Order: sequence, then C-alpha cells, then structure tokens
Amino acid sequence: MLFFTQCFGAVLDLIHLRFQHYKAKRVFSAAGQLVCVVNPTHSLKYAPTRCAAVQASAEQGILPPCHHHEAVHDPQLVPCTCPLFSCPWEGHLEVVVSHLRQTHRISILQGAEIVFLATDMHLPAPTDWIIMHSCLGHQFLLVLRKQEKYEGHPQFFATMMLIGTPTQANNFTYRLELNRNQRRLKWEATPRSILECVDSVISDGDCLVLNTSLAQLFSDNGSLAIGIAITTSKVHSSEAEI
Repeated sequence: MLFFTQCFGAVLDLIHLRFQHYKAKRVFSAAGQLVCVVNPTHSLKYAPTRCAAVQASAEQGILPPCHHHEAVHDPQLVPCTCPLFSCPWEGHLEVVVSHLRQTHRISILQGAEIVFLATDMHLPAPTDWIIMHSCLGHQFLLVLRKQEKYEGHPQFFATMMLIGTPTQANNFTYRLELNRNQRRLKWEATPRSILECVDSVISDGDCLVLNTSLAQLFSDNGSLAIGIAITTSKVHSSEAEI
C-alpha cells in the first residue's frame, strides 16, 4: 500500500506539471518557447543577511567593514547571491552559478526566450519564485517576489539580475511580458549586476511592480506566466564609443 501510494502521488505530480505547461503554452502562443514551472519558496532570511546589513549601515551613515560591491574587477570573495536564505557561503563570482545549483537547487533554463510560470500566487508574503536563465553566453537570475511594502498591501516585484559585473550587465536588455485576456503588459530594462543585491533593487522599485489586483488580472487559476526575452544592447555600446 505504501508503494502504491508513493507511485500514485508521483503520477498526480506529473499530471499537474503537464497541466501547468499546457496553461503556459496557451497563454503564450509563440511556438517553441521553453516553459519552466516554478514553485514558490517562503523566504527564510529573516536573520540579517550580509546584503541587508550593508544597506542598513548605509542608511545609518555607517560604513561597513567590507566593500566588495565597490570594485568591479576585485578578485575578492563575494557572498551568496541567493535572496532566499541567510547563506554564509562566500566564493568567487565564477562559481556562484555552481553554488546556486548545487546548494540551493535552483533550476536553470537555456534559450533566448522562455516562459516563467509562477504557481500558487495566493500564498502570503514574503514568498519568492526564482530561476536561472542561461542565454547569450551568460547566466541571469530571475527573481519574482511577493512582499508587503506597506502593511496589508502585498505587491509582486520581478527583476532580472546578471551573474556578472555591472559593466557586463550594461551590455544586455531584458524584457518581461504578461499577456492574457487580450491584455499585454511589458517591462524592458537593463539587468542589474548580482553584486548590487536583489533586495536593494526591489526596495528601489527598479523592476516590474504589480499590485495584487493587477497580478490577478494576468494570472490563471493562481499561476502567473511571464515571458522573458534577453537581447544584447547596442545602445550602450555606441554610447561607450562616444
């Protein structure tokens, strides 16, 4: 009976996954787009993270002892960039992707255009949906967070971070698109470097921001499909030459 129960549960999970893929394909009619179903994870980083400590110190006018954000090409170790946990890990920027995949089990999807399908949007804040996106020879971290910026008023924040330096990030442009019920909403911007801290990007509002009613307008049975496209930015190249 135990064996039968486990197998039956696995079959139900597979059916649910296939159904979520079908819904995403229906929302985004573009053929050939890769779909990634992302389950929510409640944030466990209530203990002050290194990034949060740096931000709090800056607001109080106190300089923190570590300045790893200032030097773009500094070979010093950087802290874990996963916004979910208070992870004590430190390492070089080149091995951040391996740490995120092996330690935090964050999925990675390849392709110029993908569909990010976040499930269970009704869960209380704070909740995160995270995936890595491999494109154009670089890795990006997409973070969708449900957070109460004002008490009793949760909002959704979506941003794309390059796992690289700010100089490298300026070479790309990312687009987030929501499309449902003959409505379309797009956000286009330059990705921020993972060295700049996800928390600060969200607190500054330099990302796609949705209130609850707007998120419900584009959601389908509690799931939110976000189309993602990344391109190289020729504008920044020409500006640099000038």
